Amino acid sequence: MALRGRRPPLEREEDKTVEINAQMQGSLTFKDPVNLKINGEFNGSLETKGTLAIGNRAFVEANITGDNIIIAGKVNGNIFAHKMLTLMPTAVLKGDISTSKLNIVEGAIFQGKCQMIENASETIDDNLLDIDEVAKYLEIDMDEIEALANSGKIPGKKSGNNWKFERSQIDHWAASGRIK
Repeated sequence: MALRGRRPPLEREEDKTVEINAQMQGSLTFKDPVNLKINGEFNGSLETKGTLAIGNRAFVEANITGDNIIIAGKVNGNIFAHKMLTLMPTAVLKGDISTSKLNIVEGAIFQGKCQMIENASETIDDNLLDIDEVAKYLEIDMDEIEALANSGKIPGKKSGNNWKFERSQIDHWAASGRIK
């Protein structure tokens, strides 16, 4: 046999493709780079690495975080693109954008605010904390941080089922003496 003893080729990022052609709801998180294509409906939150493509017939209602995001369909939600966001001519985006590079092709519709960030991948990693990180940072029990967040007593934003906290706001909150 000619294949005996040969190793399979290493998997490349472009080989890892996930395509969604149905209706989905929930929270999708990819820790490794993947090419994600959404052609159906999605409701929830998306965190991807690699490339996210939203097809021209897709409808997505979600806050989206990713490296390279290409939108050709309809999206309601905030977008954080570490590297680049492209709005194709058929795109309709209602939400705020944070990205280091933006390409809006003629015909695309964008309603929201746009913040251009020099090095988005460093900014998000350095400034955003989850509940566990805030608990360790403030030396407070995780359940208490979650209760404070749910009651609005600590500054944070809910992204899907997860809380995100800006380090500068947590520092300001802690310095104001609101920690009991």
